[in-house]
Amino acid sequence: MRSNRVGALLADNFGSFSVLNAQGVSLASNGNVTIGTQAGTSFIVRRVVISNANKDISTANVTIFTSPDGAAANLIAGKVQLSNVSSTSTYQDLTLNANCATKVYTTGCIMVTVANAVSGGSCDINVYGDIVNN
Repeated sequence: MRSNRVGALLADNFGSFSVLNAQGVSLASNGNVTIGTQAGTSFIVRRVVISNANKDISTANVTIFTSPDGAAANLIAGKVQLSNVSSTSTYQDLTLNANCATKVYTTGCIMVTVANAVSGGSCDINVYGDIVNN
């Protein structure tokens, strides 16, 4: 295969690859929701996007970790209210924790901790980044 063609390249040859795409993540109750990575074994987080809400979820709060223990060392995005996400046509980029500037994540899952749940609410969560090791 010729390496000068896009088709010959793997995810670690591109930036801002989707490392996680979870659809219909429930925000209906407080607590942890586990969602797994789709690509790569090691990755750098560059962006987290909440979108495609099935209803107005602007009062919900979420925190994104790589473990259920809530340890600061495993934090990707601190607790944030989804104030911009009110329909399928709105989205919100989450502010990344300082850990994301230097840490290469090797976890097989990402935890979303929901606070201030929205009854019947759900959304899509997309994590973008760089694949370091395929």
